[in-house]
Amino acid sequence: MVSGLINANPVIYEKKERRVRSSPTVGDDEYAAEPIDQLEVFDILFNFFFKDIKDPEHPYSLEELKVITEDAIEVDDKHSYVRVTFTPTVEHCSMATVIGLCLRVKLMRSLPQRYKVDIKVAPGTHATEAAVNKQLNDKERVAAALENPNLVDMVDECLAPSYA
Repeated sequence: MVSGLINANPVIYEKKERRVRSSPTVGDDEYAAEPIDQLEVFDILFNFFFKDIKDPEHPYSLEELKVITEDAIEVDDKHSYVRVTFTPTVEHCSMATVIGLCLRVKLMRSLPQRYKVDIKVAPGTHATEAAVNKQLNDKERVAAALENPNLVDMVDECLAPSYA
């Protein structure tokens, strides 16, 4: 984690009770694309058995800090589109791009390639919202960030499971 905390005392929230998902019926075609919904994307980001995406500054998950909620995920399966909107814990969060990059990498690794993923900072929640959004949704900037070994290590640390 990072030393010199930007938000030394974040508010920790109870985890929301999970809705039970029913398995979609695809029929007999084992190669048919299974529909993906909001709850499935949330489960990808916050696996049931471990706190999946950790905050880069704190030992808490992004869910516990309410940086991301199920309601902040939009899925249009018909058009293969996912949008995740996150809310940094403070307006001047220096880790907003790292958090967004973690969300993008987790979804890139988990969703079928046909999905276009947009990662956005919630409107009015960050001092440099437009710059962060531009950086997180520019393929070349994301690719360049993922070539930086220090940044990749930080992302991998945030995505590493913690069985707590």
